Amino acid sequence: MAAGQLDQIVKRRGLPATGEFMLLFGLIALDVVVRLLPNALNFTPVAASALFAGAVLGRPLALAVPLAAMALGDCVLGFDDWRVMIFVYAGLTLPAVLGLLTRGSWKPIRLASLAALSSVIFFVTSNFAVWMFSGIYARDIAGLVKCYIAALPFFQNTLMGDLFWTAVLFGGLWVARHALGSRQAQVPAV
Repeated sequence: MAAGQLDQIVKRRGLPATGEFMLLFGLIALDVVVRLLPNALNFTPVAASALFAGAVLGRPLALAVPLAAMALGDCVLGFDDWRVMIFVYAGLTLPAVLGLLTRGSWKPIRLASLAALSSVIFFVTSNFAVWMFSGIYARDIAGLVKCYIAALPFFQNTLMGDLFWTAVLFGGLWVARHALGSRQAQVPAV
């Protein structure tokens, strides 16, 4: 049975095609490897790959990308306070939902805006959890403000990483589609 036939059977049954699984595992692998390699704090592709997965894959697969990538990476790096991690995982899953809203409309300004919004969502949710559960900051407005101010250097890396990886993923897909399209146009009709 050819791969194309298998993809058609899988699609009829409502299951993801083999190409979608390859993309799913590729995105998860990219996220895990970059998280495990030495890098600038928060300059990772997790939110960007969630946004990309939301735009390219279906809902269940898109949500699986950041959750699986974080869980696998945390198995090696270690898990923090579970209450904080709920907010971190949620903050990194929301870009997949944003990506679902972009299906079919991948203008660069829109993607950059969604990548920036993903950075803001992660910054707000993760640092709210740190303020709420870490015990480092007073549980009042002044403590919350201190927490957000202390986290600003990390936000810079998050924003740059999300913009960079969004450009790499969506730009890579654009290049691949155009390269394949030009090759197909060059094939003579039989």
